[in-house]
Amino acid sequence: MIPATHSRQTAVKSMSLNNSLLCIGLGYSARYLSLRLLPKGWTVTGTYREEPPVDAAKRVRLTKYSDVSSEDWAGVSHLLLSAPPGSDGDPVLADFGQAVHEAENLQWIGYLSTTGVYGDTGGAWVDETSALNPTNDRGRYRAEAEAAWLAFGEQKGVPVQVFRLAGIYGPGRSPVDQVRRGAARRIDKTGHAFSRIHVEDIAAVLEASIDRPSPGAIYNVCDNEPAPQADVIAYACELLGREPWPLIPFDEAAAEMSPMALSFWADNRRVSNKRLREELGVVLSYPTYREGLASLV
Repeated sequence: MIPATHSRQTAVKSMSLNNSLLCIGLGYSARYLSLRLLPKGWTVTGTYREEPPVDAAKRVRLTKYSDVSSEDWAGVSHLLLSAPPGSDGDPVLADFGQAVHEAENLQWIGYLSTTGVYGDTGGAWVDETSALNPTNDRGRYRAEAEAAWLAFGEQKGVPVQVFRLAGIYGPGRSPVDQVRRGAARRIDKTGHAFSRIHVEDIAAVLEASIDRPSPGAIYNVCDNEPAPQADVIAYACELLGREPWPLIPFDEAAAEMSPMALSFWADNRRVSNKRLREELGVVLSYPTYREGLASLV
């Protein structure tokens, strides 16, 4: 008779040879994670709602959200979730909760959330132990979805990790692109700072968590230096050899902002990434916006 410990080690080794990632919502961050995993022999499947993303890696299998099958769930070893929740809760739990619970090979669940769950701290620092005080429905729905997935992980006995993402930028989506299009404005709001993160560093954090899963762990995913929006735009202008746009007072700029944009400016906080550096051992490729923007130029 084979000892139980030996059987378990053999089973784990067998599963590791067939790592399969299912991304519910093949968004910007998920696509960059796929670029890290595909060369290592992973199978990656990504879902979409209406039209398949045109910039997905060639070896990513695309499937419509409504067409995810029992076969997809049977083979998945890792699950990445980015579908936004609503007033009626997390859509994946509602639509596929039973299927996820029955997925026998599942080893890791990653939930992409937002630092917006902390709300407004008047510029004070927050970390993963800080109280959640979202100031809008979007943040409240995310906080509720985080709690629901963490409880699900405890029930199923699979590691669920929550990643609270700061403002995401990267190729095609950055202040450099805004300046090149002539669409950037330097907005002056005294004492206000944003935290941000390069999409490649998000992918590195996710991969590090896959390699070192910690049940129930929550990580702030941001760089080392929260900074005023005006400073970041000015640096993008400097890199492109352009005169920086003049500063616009916030009250003047706010008159032309969408409700979504206003909600981002309503919160002022500085987000600490100490846990991801110490627990996951991640060394950011772009520790501040300066390295990140320079790479894009």
